[in-house]
Amino acid sequence: MKPTQKLHEIGQSLWLDNITRSLLESGTLRRYIAEFSVTGLTSNPTIFDHALKNSSDYDEAIRAKVKEGKLGEKLFFELAIEDLRQAADLFRSIYDLTNGVDGWVSLEVSPELAYDTTATLAAAKELHDLADRPNLFIKIPGTKEGLPAIEESIFAGVPVNVTLLFSTAQYAAAADAYTRGIERRIAAGLNPSVGSVASMFISRWDVAVASIAPADLQNKLGIAVAGQIYKAYRQLVDSPRQQRIFNAGARRQRLLWASTGTKDPAAADTLYIRALASPCTVNTMPESTLNAFADHGEIGSMMPEDGGDSEAVLTEFDKAGIDADALADQLQKEGAESFVKSWNELIEGIKSKSAALTKAGSASSN
Repeated sequence: MKPTQKLHEIGQSLWLDNITRSLLESGTLRRYIAEFSVTGLTSNPTIFDHALKNSSDYDEAIRAKVKEGKLGEKLFFELAIEDLRQAADLFRSIYDLTNGVDGWVSLEVSPELAYDTTATLAAAKELHDLADRPNLFIKIPGTKEGLPAIEESIFAGVPVNVTLLFSTAQYAAAADAYTRGIERRIAAGLNPSVGSVASMFISRWDVAVASIAPADLQNKLGIAVAGQIYKAYRQLVDSPRQQRIFNAGARRQRLLWASTGTKDPAAADTLYIRALASPCTVNTMPESTLNAFADHGEIGSMMPEDGGDSEAVLTEFDKAGIDADALADQLQKEGAESFVKSWNELIEGIKSKSAALTKAGSASSN
């Protein structure tokens, strides 16, 4: 039995953190579903930017859409939705079989809206309607300004992948926004079964402290924070407030481990996959990490429900002068800025490629 199947059988969903047109058209994604127990995927502007820059897979579609007068952001979302519809259809049988627990894909609103609640909500509704797939999450950052948009999107019946979460406090705020949205649906007599995941970014913690953490604490901060968050997650789903909405037909907002590719070349390439093995959660991993885990991954003990030694490890970081609470806020802020930078590069890349393809087409017709 492959390690990926073992992980799936303990109750953790394996999602792929990647999407390209070639991944779809070559049958590779279909193979990952069949052979590696992959049951969903996530995407972001950087992934699409690399796919557009490093291949000609989108050239024909770009030419056609430019002729229709579609440019920039509008052009990107049409390309992305085409890919994600195909992926959603591949996962649809899983979505149906699990009654909507699994089998999801994700599309992000423009990161430039991270601090604009009204615009984020409007974009979330529009993109979900355009995609026209029940198993498509709209990614909304769990920033202070994003939280009201998360609540309103859930109340409107739009499934949400809450992204850019780093700490227990940020997770709790996102979970509260989701719960408020569901409670309002129940009060309004609406179906409370609206899907959501809360995405916790792990490896960025260790990258942030790599140059200042003591040698014996290298690559341990992200896992310690994850342990603390997992304890909060398990306590939350067992709370009376959550039990009430479950009794009314709501589903739990699953915890999703993101940024799980190992960044330190001296560390094991499956470090975070092994450490974050936990039932009723999702691990979305880069393609290289998925293949590495399928090839030589191992599953040890499950994450302790009580957080294990996470508090003790975090205390050691505090003694070393590393303030995890302040760093969490910094990481979220930097993450939002990084997403905006990637988004701008993506849109500029699309504009550049559109112009080049239009020029080449004009030259060939003369």
